Amino acid sequence: MAVDVRWATIKDAEALATVLCEMAAHYRQAPLDHGRATATARQWLDEESSAYPHFALAFAGREVAGLASVAIAHPGIDLERLMFLKDLFVRDSARSKGVGRALIGFLAGYCLDKGIGRIDLTTEDWNEGALRFYDRLGAERHGQKVFLRLSGEALKAIAGY
Repeated sequence: MAVDVRWATIKDAEALATVLCEMAAHYRQAPLDHGRATATARQWLDEESSAYPHFALAFAGREVAGLASVAIAHPGIDLERLMFLKDLFVRDSARSKGVGRALIGFLAGYCLDKGIGRIDLTTEDWNEGALRFYDRLGAERHGQKVFLRLSGEALKAIAGY
């Protein structure tokens, strides 16, 4: 299967929304309203900086096949920036067809072109498929960090709301 990967633009809002809705269902979240997801995707893509795009989309033929959501952080090791891969998701219909590898390859090429020294990511400890995928790519497991989250009431309390 030929896979084309590119940075998403506002013209890709519908495609991004399609993947976001399928991703929510896959992770057993409440279903997303496709219209609301499209409007949100359009807003996000309209606000994206051309210097640091945040969504890469993979297409197989004319169909959207997956996404990578990333952020660039400063500074990294030796003053090299780092890319944080927040989400990598491949639609069920495109699994095991090279879409995830194409997305990661696209991101790796971007990093090398822009002087970004590494890609950091997390995955759930129960997600054996993702762990095998990243192992095959040569990802190193770093157990020295603890993943923490501030959200909901804790976020409000810290902000003084």
